[in-house]
Amino acid sequence: MAAPENTALIEVEGLGVRLNTSRGPAQAVRGVSFALKRGETLGLVGESGCGKSVTALALMGLLPDSAVISGSIRLDGSELAKLSDADYCKLRGNRISMIFQEPMTALNPMHTIGHQVAEPLRRHKNYSVAQARSEAIALLDRVGLPDAAKRVDAYPHQFSGGQRQRVTIAMALACEPDLLIADEPTTALDVTIQGQILDLIADLVEERGMSMILISHDLGVIAENVQRMMVMYGGTVVESGPTSEVFRRMGHPYTQGLFRARPRLGARKGTRLKTITGTVPELADLPPGCTFADRCPLVIDACRAALPPVVDVGPGHGVRCIRTDVSMAERVGAIA
Repeated sequence: MAAPENTALIEVEGLGVRLNTSRGPAQAVRGVSFALKRGETLGLVGESGCGKSVTALALMGLLPDSAVISGSIRLDGSELAKLSDADYCKLRGNRISMIFQEPMTALNPMHTIGHQVAEPLRRHKNYSVAQARSEAIALLDRVGLPDAAKRVDAYPHQFSGGQRQRVTIAMALACEPDLLIADEPTTALDVTIQGQILDLIADLVEERGMSMILISHDLGVIAENVQRMMVMYGGTVVESGPTSEVFRRMGHPYTQGLFRARPRLGARKGTRLKTITGTVPELADLPPGCTFADRCPLVIDACRAALPPVVDVGPGHGVRCIRTDVSMAERVGAIA
């Protein structure tokens, strides 16, 4: 039975993920917590390697067998963190679906697109071959694939990048999931197609009343498409809150740095982006204190001693920084 609309659909509490790497164990996700009600949208933003996609894969039950998960993941109150793969298979593509960032690797080159869109309908909804094919054509038409009825038996390589991404969206939405996870769904597309795909996803989420987690490195995408956001760095959430509130009062130096580094319309030719100095730390070598300390312009010795606690700076707006008073006082200059 579905949970009442005023309760959380997905609840994540203290999620941790440890991966085995060539350099030893790496804590890829540390203490991530959030809750998402039906119909709500949440964005995860940060540079590559900060833990966004690993968090999503943990929710989908798609981590390597050697991964060690701690904390809790509950869907309608049912615990998923210790679920067997057989039981997770009943949820994936059914109640929880994911749009991956590279459609050519997400699609099987050996099967037609119609077969791939119809598969979750046959597996989870027990549709007949004819029913699944008819619904697959309707889905492909709904996501804007030209001549869907004529091209349903074509193979992935016969489509453009934007068209392939539309096919993966149709696959993800086939069973009308409760939760849709979109992991950098427009990374491989040109700017015009990016806008079309994002608008399509937003329309479908609203139309079907789904909850959505949108993963991106692009603050502009997050600003325009989600109600709440979490900024991740070094496997942990360094800032979170309502999207409008976070953009109005950026409290963490990392969030400010991401905003400052964005490309700007109207900038003079040759203008250099204000990049964040340094690089994302290796997950196997995370420091004991603030993971952003080595790149932070406001760092002091205390920042390196222990992972900072979350400080509330507004309604539902938290920042993991011991220098929040300084960073917020200087934020205007930092993001100008």
